[in-house]
Amino acid sequence: MHYLVREPKIKSSKSRAIVLLHGVGSNEQDLFNLADHLSDEFYIISARGTFPLGPVRFAWYNVDFSTGKPVIDAEQELSSRKVISEFLAQVKQKYSLQEVYLGGFSQGAIMSYSIGLTHPKEVDGVIAFSGRILENIQSTIIKNEELHRLRVFVAHGVQDGTLPIHYARQAKALLQNLGVPLTYHEYNMGHQINSEVLMDLDAWLKGE
Repeated sequence: MHYLVREPKIKSSKSRAIVLLHGVGSNEQDLFNLADHLSDEFYIISARGTFPLGPVRFAWYNVDFSTGKPVIDAEQELSSRKVISEFLAQVKQKYSLQEVYLGGFSQGAIMSYSIGLTHPKEVDGVIAFSGRILENIQSTIIKNEELHRLRVFVAHGVQDGTLPIHYARQAKALLQNLGVPLTYHEYNMGHQINSEVLMDLDAWLKGE
């Protein structure tokens, strides 16, 4: 998988990384631009989606919004989930990572939820910017101790017109029911990531 990496600027006792997944129609450069706003103690790894939509546009799966409700290509989503899981194993080995947070924006957040909730041993935490939890994975989530150690950070805009706030609130209810350690924030913004989100994320990563 094609990706960009920023190595830690500050040495720490534990080798940690944030792996970022972009939204539909974007690429690995998009969320990599957040690197300067994220902790200097982490590797920042930004991956490119598996399905090309154009010369510099990619997705993790195709999605149809024509009905007013997102309809996904489930086979592509599952395929991307497997590719991302393999990628996580590869970067853990390559960079000797001891702690990994998987996160993303919109469709990237959706993929992060899917992997974190169905295979919680693979990551230490999930960062969900403006995402949702897919209906088709909910029946496959097993409530267990592994989920109780999975930290989740959720950030969503109350004015989001692409994935409305009710998706975040549904995710919140499900995560609380599963006993997942959750930090949940709503912001006065649309389908985006702003400076307030990044400040809250930085505090969360530091355990504040």
